[in-house]
Amino acid sequence: MSTTADEPGAPRPQTGRPEDPQAGRGTGPETTPDPAPEAGTPTADAAEVSSVVDPTTVRRAPRYRAFFWLGGILGVVLGAAIGLYLVTSTDPADLGGPLQKPGVYVTVMILATTLVTELLAGLVAILLDRRSLRRR
Repeated sequence: MSTTADEPGAPRPQTGRPEDPQAGRGTGPETTPDPAPEAGTPTADAAEVSSVVDPTTVRRAPRYRAFFWLGGILGVVLGAAIGLYLVTSTDPADLGGPLQKPGVYVTVMILATTLVTELLAGLVAILLDRRSLRRR
C-alpha cells in the first residue's frame, strides 16, 4: 500500500527553494543565520504574564459590543412599534387628507429611537465599567 501526502505516515514535501549545489559548499549549519522571530512569538525581553497579572483579581468589565447590539435591536423593534402605532392611529381627517408617505414616518421613528437606545446602552455600559473599576 502506498502512502499519499495526506496520510499521517507520509513523507512531507520539502518546502523552500531548492539548494544550489555550488552555493552550499563550505557552509555548514553553524554559519547559517537564525530566522527572524515572528511578530507573535515572545522574546527574552518580554515579561512573564503571571508576573504582571494578578490571577486573584478579576475585573468584571462589560462587553461594549453586546450593549450596543442590544441597544440597536431594541431601538429598531421599539421604533417600528411606535412608528406603526402612530401611523395607524392618526386620523386622516385631522391631517387634512391621507398620509402621503407613511413609510417615511416609520423610518424616522426607527432611526430616532435607535439613536436614543444606542446612547442609553453606551451610557449603561460606561457606568457599569466605572463601577467595576471602583471595586478594585
